[in-house]
Amino acid sequence: MQLLEIRDLAVSVEGNQILSGLNLTVGKGEVHVLMGPNGAGKSTLVNTVMGHPQYHVDGGSILFDGQDITNAPANERAKAGLFLSFQNPEEVPGISLENFMRTSRYAVTGKPVKLFAYKKELAQKMEELHMDEEYASRYLNVGFSGGEKKKSEILQMLMLNPKLAILDETDSGLDVDAVKIVSKGVEKFRNGENSLLIITHNTKILDFLPVDAVHILMGGRIQQTGDRTLIDRINESGFQGLEAV
Repeated sequence: MQLLEIRDLAVSVEGNQILSGLNLTVGKGEVHVLMGPNGAGKSTLVNTVMGHPQYHVDGGSILFDGQDITNAPANERAKAGLFLSFQNPEEVPGISLENFMRTSRYAVTGKPVKLFAYKKELAQKMEELHMDEEYASRYLNVGFSGGEKKKSEILQMLMLNPKLAILDETDSGLDVDAVKIVSKGVEKFRNGENSLLIITHNTKILDFLPVDAVHILMGGRIQQTGDRTLIDRINESGFQGLEAV
């Protein structure tokens, strides 16, 4: 069954057409990779899927778990089970990482959060991501290194357990050890029900994950879809010659 269905999507930003006639589907339990040259529209696509108001849908539709969410606000999409890990996570002074995630979980699920069980779960997942427990009491991302910010994003994903997690270059700027830790965190998230859409230039993050499909975004639309051998072609010769015929 398809979890995400994007049909003939056209998107503009400040009057500039970025995406046109884009089609993409992600099934339940699948791992998909989205690749393309800089400026191809990858971040535009995932921000549109998440409902960022800066991106204007000019045509087409976005269906999630059978529901049309094309015009739904971002908070309703999050409640439906969508999650976006940002390429450059914002610093949020005034609220601790722990309180932010506890509030987020309640906002998404609508269920009261039992504090003791929540703290135990948070500590366990922070340990898995090699995050010092003191980060839980610090303001969200304030003073965090680039690597700790990315781990914070993965921690949020694990704690919220969405149906579809979209990772927008979560591995960018990470050293080899941090990529391994983040990769293992992503692998722990994956199961037969939830799905992943990963935007990456560093294919090391994929070493720990089975990949069901690779999509090449160029010229405002998906030009090719294939298996992970497409990644090898890109690593060898770049995106030249990958336009659809």
